[in-house]
Amino acid sequence: MTATTDPDRYAVFGHPVRHSWSPLIHAEFARQTGERIDYQAEEIPTNGFPAAVRRFFAAGGRGLNVTLPFKEEAFGMCESHGERALDSGAANTLLLDPEGRLYGENTDGVGLVGDICERLGGRLEGARVLVLGAGGAVRGVLGEILRMRPALVVVANRTRARAQRLVDERSGHGAGLLACGLDEIPVATPFDWVVNGTSASLGGKVVTIPDAVVAAETGCYDMVYGAQPTRFMSWCRERGASRVYDGLGMLVGQAAESFFLWRGVRPDPEPVIELLRKRLV
Repeated sequence: MTATTDPDRYAVFGHPVRHSWSPLIHAEFARQTGERIDYQAEEIPTNGFPAAVRRFFAAGGRGLNVTLPFKEEAFGMCESHGERALDSGAANTLLLDPEGRLYGENTDGVGLVGDICERLGGRLEGARVLVLGAGGAVRGVLGEILRMRPALVVVANRTRARAQRLVDERSGHGAGLLACGLDEIPVATPFDWVVNGTSASLGGKVVTIPDAVVAAETGCYDMVYGAQPTRFMSWCRERGASRVYDGLGMLVGQAAESFFLWRGVRPDPEPVIELLRKRLV
């Protein structure tokens, strides 16, 4: 009889985390690719994250996803970092590097840009992009947007100073990069893409911005997702935008990038997105 080994252990740490789709997503990736993994969601006390991480890896865990409120704390724990984690100052994917050091990367931007440019057929290179918000969600994706060489990125936030700090951190990427308040958005012509990275949709609200930022050809992307279109998505459609999307593809895409970093195998996000969409209805 051939001895069998236990599947490799992975988990997502957060607080709260019971709502997480990650165990289902990674179970589907494992089934799709033939990888043997055990992936669980673990709710961690807000003051217990470092100890929980150390215990997990000491017990043979292979990799962690990290969600709110621990992404910045995870970054601070890491002894080595990927380029995207360094860009954002936050890590959502942890593993041990070949020297046994805790390594952190951020896959959120890869998830967003991959969804827009690969799954949805959009183009960010040479585009004029408006990004709404300047909090952690935007911090995690802005560097990846800039890597696509847009012609212009405008970061608009309720408090202009916060947007300006984020822009100042990203200076030197080669793209035109501007900060402004929500009431100062330059709208000589509609933008090619508008990305909503604010938390307004979570509360059923819509960010107040000029109607002229969108037109029929504008791609509108809300990083939030749900069973129904978000208020931002509805607002864009009411103003004539025909390409309007939520962030479910980003969620699955960032998970696929984590899976690749851990296993060296790149799963196909599309069937998992379809599965989750059915479950949301």
